[in-house]
Amino acid sequence: MYYFDPMYFLFLAPAMAMALWAQWRIHAAYSEAQKLAAPLSGAGAARHVLDSAGLQAIEIEQVPGHLSDHYDPRAKVLRLSPEVFQSRSLAAVGIAAHEAGHAIQDARAYAPMTIRNAVVPVANFGSGSGMLLFMVGMFMGIKILIMAGIVLFSAVVFFQLVNLPVEFNASNRAKKELVALGIVDPPQMVYVNRVLNAAAWTYVAATLQSVLTLLYLVMRSDRD
Repeated sequence: MYYFDPMYFLFLAPAMAMALWAQWRIHAAYSEAQKLAAPLSGAGAARHVLDSAGLQAIEIEQVPGHLSDHYDPRAKVLRLSPEVFQSRSLAAVGIAAHEAGHAIQDARAYAPMTIRNAVVPVANFGSGSGMLLFMVGMFMGIKILIMAGIVLFSAVVFFQLVNLPVEFNASNRAKKELVALGIVDPPQMVYVNRVLNAAAWTYVAATLQSVLTLLYLVMRSDRD
């Protein structure tokens, strides 16, 4: 089975190293920016960004969890973790504005986000079922199951690749709006940039991991 193959871990080593580095970087950047005051709370900054974009109908809710912040395109609700919702810090306003950026993407029918939302169900199914079919196919020597597993996991790779421009665009929108609306001064944007850029690297690492996993599956199927 693939998870006993040392080659699998060699394939994924670069992505794993990048993920660890990205997590360390985002922790350091977030901790630093969390100590620096902002004129609004995360919820207040998100509200300001949304209202300026004409999205007064988008609600903002507080949800439990650490950095569980996200925009729900189905419910048209922006959900923020307690530390982001309540905190008046540069870290909080940066993260909240990023999520507001997703709401703006949704309202403007930003093409990569539309594609990403459409492929989410297939990617979720492929992430688990693709691997399962591949392993069963390898174990039983059934080529069609192996290929089905690879095809399904390809949906995960596609999702990750489409997700990258969505996340980068949301961060760019956030940075622009925070300065334009006077929520963050240009000199303070250094700290916001560090948080959002560090977060972006986690998406790059996830994409690299999915691509390398797919390459491994293809290589393993050809070898066996």
